[in-house]
Amino acid sequence: MTNKLRLILIMIGGYVGYQLSQVSNGSLFGFAKSLFGSYPFKGEVWWFIGVGMAAAWIIGSLTHRRVRQWWREIEDRLDHLPVSGIVVGLIGLFVGLLIAVLCAVVLGDTAQGGLWLLAAAALGYFGYRLGQIKLNQIGDFLRSMRPSGASVPEQKLHNEHKILDTSVIIDGRIADICKTGFLDGTMVIPEFVLEELQHIADSSDLLKRNRGRRGLDILNRIQKELDVKVLIYEGDFDEISEVDSKLVRLAKVLRGKVVTNDYNLNKVCELQGVPVLNINDLANAVKPIVLPGEEIVVQVIKDGKEYGQGVAYLDDGTMIVVEGGREYIGTNIEVLVTSVLQTSAGRMIFAKPKLLEKAL
Repeated sequence: MTNKLRLILIMIGGYVGYQLSQVSNGSLFGFAKSLFGSYPFKGEVWWFIGVGMAAAWIIGSLTHRRVRQWWREIEDRLDHLPVSGIVVGLIGLFVGLLIAVLCAVVLGDTAQGGLWLLAAAALGYFGYRLGQIKLNQIGDFLRSMRPSGASVPEQKLHNEHKILDTSVIIDGRIADICKTGFLDGTMVIPEFVLEELQHIADSSDLLKRNRGRRGLDILNRIQKELDVKVLIYEGDFDEISEVDSKLVRLAKVLRGKVVTNDYNLNKVCELQGVPVLNINDLANAVKPIVLPGEEIVVQVIKDGKEYGQGVAYLDDGTMIVVEGGREYIGTNIEVLVTSVLQTSAGRMIFAKPKLLEKAL
């Protein structure tokens, strides 16, 4: 136990002893006089204060480890608690104490001192917890009261929150994107997403276990190796069971954007008016544009689905279906692009060997 904490406990013990001396009104020392036939004690108040201080020192020495652990837990919670949660909690505490004061005024003399203190403590704590629990709903209400034309400060936009979902973390490309600097602001990793990753990493299925561990490794790289702001959001939405729905609610609370490569989550965000950044859309956007009529050199590596077709790939993974390319498997040939098809799975290019074009 630190000296400061020990001193505080001793002062509290002395104060309690003083209060007990006032309550006893000499009855305890009158009892001692009846036993000893005389009054062996001088300075009744000081005896109470001394006993209280000694008792506090003994109790503090016996419980100092538990007290230090409790104090560290409080400091850790305060360190991770957002400022908005503290402000709303204090407002709730003030409202609870105000209600206790009004109750004391109404009851008048019938409100005993101890009872009033107990009611004030209970109502104050209840108000504080209620403010924290309803923080998200309060934030939504205050935002709904904002005029529709209100502008968002430039600094706020610069520090915009990017909320990562489980799929984009496991995918891994988010780390390379952050490294290039294309994503600014704060990368938010919700605690419920971390719990889902941990469940996946502890799965009995080997594939799921490897995916979960890969996601944890990616987060460790983002947090320790990359020069980006990372926020572990410890709040939760107990009334919501689905992780995707929690991500949508969190994006509304923080006024941020959801970063994902999940098609379904992308659509849910769009339906609820939540900004979303899809990694797959980014990957498709930066692929080199190939137009019909262009000539490219590819290596045919396998058969296609249709008879006589061959399949090749560009460096970025785009599949090229070569008509009549089956006989060129394993060789590099020059092909002429005939058409380009954009699908939800990506871009597909159709071509035919230029040798056939020359023969025609």
